[in-house]
Amino acid sequence: MNGTKGGKGRRIVLWRHGQTSWNLERRFQGSTDIELTQTGVAQARRSARLLASLKPDAIIASDLKRAAATAGELASLTGHEIAYDSALRETYAGEWQGLTHDEIVARYGEQYAAWKRGEPVRRGGGELETEVADRAAPVVLEHVDKLPVDGTLVVVSHGGTIRTTIGRLLGLEARHWESLGGLSNCCWSVLGEGARGWRLMEHNAGTLPEPVLGDDD
Repeated sequence: MNGTKGGKGRRIVLWRHGQTSWNLERRFQGSTDIELTQTGVAQARRSARLLASLKPDAIIASDLKRAAATAGELASLTGHEIAYDSALRETYAGEWQGLTHDEIVARYGEQYAAWKRGEPVRRGGGELETEVADRAAPVVLEHVDKLPVDGTLVVVSHGGTIRTTIGRLLGLEARHWESLGGLSNCCWSVLGEGARGWRLMEHNAGTLPEPVLGDDD
């Protein structure tokens, strides 16, 4: 971390995509490519106006439609090209994907309980949370390294991927990542560069107010 003396350092804004129909149904999306609802598009436009005021220097995004469309609203205001990366996709959760919350609890109750306890669990036979951080966090840091002094990077991704990436960048043990609450649709968290690494400056900012609806709740 090459923070400058006297400067505020670089910032990472991690922005969750807007609402989808599966969010409303509490249906686990994971890596399934679900589009935004009309409400989700409106959320993205509203949030984009707020985030544009931060004058971001770069935008990177998951290539899944819900994140790409959300990122597009900010790009249209800032003129930045979006760098898409599949490493920023949501956690792949195998057999859980497409199931509602209630169906998951009914069919995979032990697995769900173990995950909530902070144990390493391949939900539905999919990825571990640490594996999600292993793929996503390096991409974020790669783009941070390209920022100017005091620059701002916006990362448009998914609730679970954002939470694991924050946990990794803050240096928290994986079993404590659950202590970071979920993000509502189109809300964001901000990491700032400090003398000893990254610091959580804001979490779930921009609440509409909306409940947290998604894979990470």
